[in-house]
Amino acid sequence: MRLVVQEFLTLDGVSQGPGSPDEDTSDGFTRGGWFAPYVDEPFLELVGNWLGEADGLLLGRRTYRNFARDWPQMTDHPFGGIMNALPKYVASHGPTQPVWRPTKILSGDLPTQVAELKQQPGRELQIHGSARLARSVLAAGLVDTLRLVVAPVVLGQGRRLFPDDGPPAGLKLVSHQTTPSGLSVLTFDVTGEPEFATYGPET
Repeated sequence: MRLVVQEFLTLDGVSQGPGSPDEDTSDGFTRGGWFAPYVDEPFLELVGNWLGEADGLLLGRRTYRNFARDWPQMTDHPFGGIMNALPKYVASHGPTQPVWRPTKILSGDLPTQVAELKQQPGRELQIHGSARLARSVLAAGLVDTLRLVVAPVVLGQGRRLFPDDGPPAGLKLVSHQTTPSGLSVLTFDVTGEPEFATYGPET
């Protein structure tokens, strides 16, 4: 399976609390719900197409806890059936109950376990949210594709997907589009280490 990271971001790179004001208030974050005003039908259609490619979800403990609380109750949601049926793999170093089945808890050497998951037959193993987990597997060289959905808003606070001390990565843009509400949808393949050069006139 290909490992695909899907993240919602602000223009200043914040990924924390996109869905509602109380989604994630850790570290004193007070500006949650910044993504919700821009969700439109073309974007929902895109998300449905992406989910149609998933053969598993890889989630961090916090995201899993929130998803496990909400999605089993959303049986009438257009994505409820597939989200509830997909295999879930949870990266957790603390106690986590596999209440949202089918779920497998991953502990110990996470990069090795994710690499083994990628060797299984299938299409995409998708990370939704779970920014800390995304950074970890990106640093381990395990991410194949980044799908970044950028909202036209600047927050000035909150956890960023790519912090100052984050891992470097070379990327190749493979598709881009915008939605009527102003979301920029960017898909990158991860190519390895970034390239560096010196800009200047030809000599």
